Amino acid sequence: MYRSLVLSILVVCSGIGVTSAANHAVITGHVVITEVLTRKRVTLPVYQLRGVSTGPQPAENRHNDPPGFDELSRVVIYLQGPGLDRGVPVRATLTQKSLRFHPEIAVVPVGSTVSFPNEDPIFHNVFSLSTAKTFDLGYYPKGQTRVVRFDRPGVVQVYCHIHADMSAAILVVPSSWWTRPTADGSFSMKGIPPGSYELVAWHRSAGFFRRRVIISGGQRLRVNFIIPVEEPGSGEAVALRSRQ
Repeated sequence: MYRSLVLSILVVCSGIGVTSAANHAVITGHVVITEVLTRKRVTLPVYQLRGVSTGPQPAENRHNDPPGFDELSRVVIYLQGPGLDRGVPVRATLTQKSLRFHPEIAVVPVGSTVSFPNEDPIFHNVFSLSTAKTFDLGYYPKGQTRVVRFDRPGVVQVYCHIHADMSAAILVVPSSWWTRPTADGSFSMKGIPPGSYELVAWHRSAGFFRRRVIISGGQRLRVNFIIPVEEPGSGEAVALRSRQ
């Protein structure tokens, strides 16, 4: 449903502004979400596909929203394109605790590994059917963990065979330029080399929204994402250095 939504981007170029490295640029902006995009739901279709019966679930656990959930917490912004380095691989952790994955969304560079420790006094089974990475870690008890390496960029949706309401996402980003908005929706990326790239906004429920940005040296750009707003026309938004 939400993959049909169209993102409207307002691109505003500032007058001046030079990064500490004269040949590199800064992108700042805000993300504004105008409506609820995430519906509370049980992930039963995944289990029906795999032929696994999960049994009844407690009513208070029959949704995917973590405590303190808001839509901005499901947004990641990143750059992709030629000439951008992939960043340094890391080892992240996606913990199974209180019948949830913590955090709900993990962001890692290509080549990173993710550990899936079980801190619940019951068995869990972590698996994914995603194109970017397919795996099944089997059943394991409290105190044990499994580790997976992610060598392709993309979104990896993660589930538990036993508990239908458990889900998380791992976004494997293609470059070291990525960020997440703060509580007020603001974001910033610095030290961007000149070039033509895609600026991508990803929301876990709404999907990917892409626009082209052309960056010249010493540039400061402001890009506001408004999700979801119907955009008139179909042309690409291009950020150009303002004239001085």
